Amino acid sequence: MKPIRLLSAFALVVISAVSAIGPALAADPVFPSGARVGMVPLIGLNPAKTFPGFESEDKGVKVLVTELPADAYGEVANALKANPAGTSAMKPDKIETTAGTAYFTVETGKNGAETVKRYSMIVPGQGFSGYVAVQIPENAAKIYTDEAVRQMFASAVTRKNVPVDEQLATMPFKISDLANFKNVRMIAPGASIVLADGDETGSLETKPFMIVGLIGSTPQNPDDRARFAQEAAQQIPGLRDVRVTMSEPVRISGTPGFETRLDGVSGKDKTEVTVVQWIRFGGGSSLRIIASAPRSQWPEAFTRFRAVRDSIQPKS
Repeated sequence: MKPIRLLSAFALVVISAVSAIGPALAADPVFPSGARVGMVPLIGLNPAKTFPGFESEDKGVKVLVTELPADAYGEVANALKANPAGTSAMKPDKIETTAGTAYFTVETGKNGAETVKRYSMIVPGQGFSGYVAVQIPENAAKIYTDEAVRQMFASAVTRKNVPVDEQLATMPFKISDLANFKNVRMIAPGASIVLADGDETGSLETKPFMIVGLIGSTPQNPDDRARFAQEAAQQIPGLRDVRVTMSEPVRISGTPGFETRLDGVSGKDKTEVTVVQWIRFGGGSSLRIIASAPRSQWPEAFTRFRAVRDSIQPKS
């Protein structure tokens, strides 16, 4: 074959190869709705409908994307630095991702009677640790190989914030008035959300904040609601030296509810706070709002809390 023909043939091979791999290389990372961790999902995986992540059409292959506390990544990294050989047979492997150095493990397990492979990866984020868990049944392992999962892990990216509208869209209720809270952050996707003037790097209790979410198994009998609300208020995490200052039934957006106010101390700095808990009772689930502010900021904060509370409506 003449040189010019050889070059032309080689060029055609290269063009064909680039055309074949181009879509895979050009694919953009996908962030599950409300998540701060994203990646390029493997072919055949689509956004999951019941959890943050991706899944195959038959729901056999699952990729869960979630978050852990910021310290979780550092603990894994420091443990491996202190003992590079690891402490068990399941020693994490290192992988470089777009988000930074990550660590992942692979193990074989059972999902009922079915044999599955499980992959777990932890990756650094800004103020959080990203966590990805993959489950692949044995009958799909020839398609979703170790190397394929590794490539998906390598495509992991993180973002500092999730757009507020995107977060609110995952909630089972609508909030039309955010009362100028500076930071909005989901605690659990599709379940609860925090509105705060402080951020994750500081102590939330030193500034006004609210936690809004749904709870189940609330009493239907009006006579039992007072006891339920007071017991729930007494169990608010992080609140110490609690004193109930008010507890009475109220109407919230025309629906039976209960308001409980408490004084207490919160946080490592022992901030003196006033807290209000509202429960709006419903059928299958009830709305619970916990709002806290330093006592010196309470009057102004309470007005904002009520504005948010009164703007919350169920999604149709």
